[in-house]
Amino acid sequence: MAFASLTALRKGDVLLMIAAAVLITFGFAAIFSVELSRGSANVFLQKQAIALGIGLVACALIAAANYHAIRHYARGFYVAGAVMLVLVLFFGRTLNGSTGWFVVGGFAFQPVELMKVALMMMLALYFSERAKRRFGWRDLFVSGGFVAVPVGLLMLQPDLGGAALLVGTWAVMVLFAGIRPSQVFVLLGSVALIAVIGWVFVFQSYQKDRILTFLDPSRDPLFRGYNVTQAKIAIGSGGFWGRGLGDGSQSQLRFLPESQTDFVFAVIAEELGFVGVLLLFLAFVVLLWRMLAMSRMARDTFGAYLCIGTFSVMLIELTVHIGANLSLMPATGVALPLVSYGGSALLLSLVLLGLVQSVAIRLRPGDRFHDILL
Repeated sequence: MAFASLTALRKGDVLLMIAAAVLITFGFAAIFSVELSRGSANVFLQKQAIALGIGLVACALIAAANYHAIRHYARGFYVAGAVMLVLVLFFGRTLNGSTGWFVVGGFAFQPVELMKVALMMMLALYFSERAKRRFGWRDLFVSGGFVAVPVGLLMLQPDLGGAALLVGTWAVMVLFAGIRPSQVFVLLGSVALIAVIGWVFVFQSYQKDRILTFLDPSRDPLFRGYNVTQAKIAIGSGGFWGRGLGDGSQSQLRFLPESQTDFVFAVIAEELGFVGVLLLFLAFVVLLWRMLAMSRMARDTFGAYLCIGTFSVMLIELTVHIGANLSLMPATGVALPLVSYGGSALLLSLVLLGLVQSVAIRLRPGDRFHDILL
């Protein structure tokens, strides 16, 4: 595999990494605040810092690696991700009702985090090989088959949030690949049919309760609807400037469960207020904008689809997480990228950014000048 020199890493996209650094800082601030309420010895922070260190090294190595060589490993990476999803069903740890974790030496790892990168790479490879052809029914079904395998394995855990993330990533990528309106209608009809089948034969009772409580939180305000209700209270009480880091009543008095992961956005909104949320959104806008800019300037279709795939993963995670915090979507346990606590999620997010930087490093000088206008 060809590698760039360390000095070549300076050709990476600076705005992308600044936005990522801002989001990681928000995450560490929120995790620190949560640990204040627990009175713990910064265990979460220490684990997150270790994951950050490993992730930054991985990001730099992948950015230095030529992404053209990475395409040769896309199929193997996808197969490895599927195998890990199978293995976790037999040897994984059950946490929060889902058998989707490997726990080694006090560190937990979710194979779905690996799978979201593997699926994105596989779809990038597939779509790039057919970029000059009109998007056909075969492309829709074959690419849908790539996502159906891991989604089926995730539903056996069960992990509805992870499955929704993979399906959403695929849906965004097929939009960029040129799906036709007639195919969209067929796709929507298929989703509706699968939803009905899933409701009758697949969804567990607690997953049905989550959806019903999302539609009507008052049906179970002290149990199923408790988390979402407390999240909305936290977000609404933040005001313009926020209550101050470590001074949020919902997070510090531990009214808000899973505040370092599933509801970290609510913690930020309560303690840093509208200003903090605005800065958070601005960082995400810059991050996503740079990914789309890199996709437009990439020297080949595989590089373009790597950037589009990373954009898709981050966009879906952002949408689902904030949607759940605002009670606009069911709470499915999807992390806020680069912000929520979780070593495997942070590590794989930095791997994705490394792929985008690998594309950015290999742009032509003329492309970089044109980038100013994007």
